[in-house]
Amino acid sequence: MIKKILITGGSGFLGTHLTKELLERGYRVNHLSRGERRQILGVTTYFWNIETGEIDERCLEGVEIIIHLAGAGIGDKRWTDKRKQEIIKSRVDSINLIYHLMDKINHQVETVISASASGYYSDRGDEMMEEPALPKNDFLGNCCHLWEKAVDRGKDFDLRIVKLRTGIILDKEKGAFPKLVVPFKLGVGAPLGNGRQWMSWIHIKDAVGVYMHFIENDLGGVYNMSSPEPHRNKAFSSLLSKKLHKFLWVPAVPGIVLKIALGEMSTILLGSTKMSVAKLLATGYRFKYPTLNMALDNLLDKKV
Repeated sequence: MIKKILITGGSGFLGTHLTKELLERGYRVNHLSRGERRQILGVTTYFWNIETGEIDERCLEGVEIIIHLAGAGIGDKRWTDKRKQEIIKSRVDSINLIYHLMDKINHQVETVISASASGYYSDRGDEMMEEPALPKNDFLGNCCHLWEKAVDRGKDFDLRIVKLRTGIILDKEKGAFPKLVVPFKLGVGAPLGNGRQWMSWIHIKDAVGVYMHFIENDLGGVYNMSSPEPHRNKAFSSLLSKKLHKFLWVPAVPGIVLKIALGEMSTILLGSTKMSVAKLLATGYRFKYPTLNMALDNLLDKKV
């Protein structure tokens, strides 16, 4: 029987790629939107408004799996106190709204698979982060902790809960990579700060692949979602410049400059997060792009 899946944040970066893969595999897909409904062949879109607590209850008809990707962009705007609350509330209130609806109606939901982020660990230097670790006591750590805690309310419905602490997703057209690669293409690329910070990254096809792995296998719990090969920022920058046949500028972009320009948000660029994916690998998932060399070759069209 073909399963129906509801995706929050379905029109976003990861949601768009995941929706495409699901449709190609024959799944039926629902989206939620507060604005004008985009017509996507094979997708049914329903209205919701997190701020007013409105949601079309038809969005859950026949749905067995919920994929929770909704959330205001972490790096889209400067982190004012107001913006921080928007980032948290967009993740927490959205899943709470769905759980509130599930309290009121008959439903067939069995599983919630939710994004989380490597920001749960935040800046941890050279420490290899595994899933039992406590969150860092800063904005990113607290945000991810509240996000995951809200998702865990699904256990009250006896749901299978999966939380995926996601590293930097690399895609040639959207997300961080196109912005990151511009200065390198112009020949002015350089490491950020001291360049020693660890970057836990994952190719977009593996990000989608991991979600499909948990959709199609009866697994639960929290998992780090990044490649098996994290890199220091300097090594990442060096390999990228080499692939583009450009010089790597030295010295690096001073950390103080980024802190002045971005404020607390500079943690995204200067924080060091080195995640272990041993738990994910133990479930049987096999990466399409396990190494940065393979990922960059694909993203830069060096090979098919």
